[in-house]
Amino acid sequence: MQSIQVGQLKSDFSNILQLVQQEGETFIVEYGKNHKKVAMIIPYDAALDQSQERVFGLYKNRGHVKFNDDFEMSTEELLGL
Repeated sequence: MQSIQVGQLKSDFSNILQLVQQEGETFIVEYGKNHKKVAMIIPYDAALDQSQERVFGLYKNRGHVKFNDDFEMSTEELLGL
């Protein structure tokens, strides 16, 4: 896994995509003077594999949610409008 600045990503985009596709490389995209990590470029197949299971991280196995069968909420209620 390599880190890359946005400027370098812009100038080498085709080469980076080629590395991702052919070599399976992963890139972390950094932005600004503080090198804030803002995105990741990963192979498409790897993204499909990861999307099967989501990890809760800190709260894994520490809670649950159950909705009654008659639960209803409008889009306006959900968004607080």
